[in-house]
Amino acid sequence: MNTLRLYQKQPRIEQPLLDRYRLLATPNISDCLERTCGAVGISPVGNCLRSLKGASMSGTALTVKTRSGDNLIVHKALELLQPGDVLVIDASGDLTNSILGELMTLYAKHKGAVGIVVDGAIRDSYHISENSIIPVFARGISHQGPYKSGPGEIHGPVQIGGTVVCDGDLIVGDSDGIVIVTPQRAREIIDEVEHISYKETLVPELIKQDKWDRSWIDSMLNIVEI
Repeated sequence: MNTLRLYQKQPRIEQPLLDRYRLLATPNISDCLERTCGAVGISPVGNCLRSLKGASMSGTALTVKTRSGDNLIVHKALELLQPGDVLVIDASGDLTNSILGELMTLYAKHKGAVGIVVDGAIRDSYHISENSIIPVFARGISHQGPYKSGPGEIHGPVQIGGTVVCDGDLIVGDSDGIVIVTPQRAREIIDEVEHISYKETLVPELIKQDKWDRSWIDSMLNIVEI
């Protein structure tokens, strides 16, 4: 019952690229990915993003698949964490038992993790939120603790909020949720995302001056006047 399937760890994303994504918002990244690579229903826990000071969480996925309500395999994954990893846990979206809490989050930070994503429940939400240990994203909260019997997988493909995540993928998270990008696509779209982000910084002033171009709206419509 306690079998662990340990797949080969995938290459890590280069730090300069992670640093560029840390300055970008998930909506802009999502727009450059045809709006198809977000995890639905996975939200930051309270004020856990406060330590980022307006930046985004950006790191390399270390993937974990665990049985609902069980965290034995997650404990093993904590031992395998490397600096810059985001621990990504597929717990089948079940909210009955929590998968981790404050102490495991503290240990993940100690190992160098930059964030945790759980498609399932967490607990100790107040302490995770108010102490801003590291960013934690989850589907929900449960005071009921986990079992420890396995089985599970590490470094294999998982599903988070309806989106497949592979070990080594780029994970970016902010107040709007998380977005998942393959390493190849992350390198392909970075310039485009940065360009869109820059253009958006100009819009507030254009609005003040009544110069924001809205002509595209009518061009998209077949208007029938009644």
